[in-house]
Amino acid sequence: MNVFEKTAKISSKGRITLPKHVRDLLQSDFVRLVIEDGIVRIEAIPDLAGCLSGYARGAPVENERAEAWEAELRERYQSD
Repeated sequence: MNVFEKTAKISSKGRITLPKHVRDLLQSDFVRLVIEDGIVRIEAIPDLAGCLSGYARGAPVENERAEAWEAELRERYQSD
């Protein structure tokens, strides 16, 4: 198990900054704070928008839609 340890200061507004390394490992912009027996655990909450970000560009979805439409047309109108 890899251990990463870093000290962070809590600002007067109660904020901390997560190091980039930690943000990269979380792969999410949303976290859940769990406090158990005096130990604080930060757990990533999967970000649906982040999971689908690859489709936001449009090309993969458009390609898949076109391929599905062509397959449907071939199936419906193939010569018997």
